[in-house]
Amino acid sequence: MTDSIGIHGLGFLLIDSARWLRLAFERRIAEAGLGITAGEARTILNLHAMQACRQMDLAQRMGVEPMTVCSFLDRLQNLGFIERQTDPTDRRAKRVTLTERSQPLIAALEEELDHLLTQATQGLDAQETSALKRALQMVITNLQGELANSVEEAKSA
Repeated sequence: MTDSIGIHGLGFLLIDSARWLRLAFERRIAEAGLGITAGEARTILNLHAMQACRQMDLAQRMGVEPMTVCSFLDRLQNLGFIERQTDPTDRRAKRVTLTERSQPLIAALEEELDHLLTQATQGLDAQETSALKRALQMVITNLQGELANSVEEAKSA
């Protein structure tokens, strides 16, 4: 039998840690003076992880509406950090790529993120940090699988 109080406590810890991490990230980006918002920073970092991708795929990865990511991309394009081209396989879609100009910004964002994560994991040794990373990845994988199953069940109903 699962200890429901323990499980609920874990849920609160996961939600609270994500909230505090996001707030700390937003503060760091604002204080870093990089000239972009936290949402734009998330967009750049996700695009960097995905390489060239469609706007819709980027929005899905970020968990935001396509119009939200579109407004971030508009500003990043105006600043010269990204380019958008028509997707060769779907003329309705746009593919987004980083420009050379974005590389110093990405380096600065990664440095800010490294400082933040070092602060967040202070008191954990390398083994504990690695175990935390594996556990969180498993939680994400499990939830993605559950969501995918729910979507498939809804389609077949």
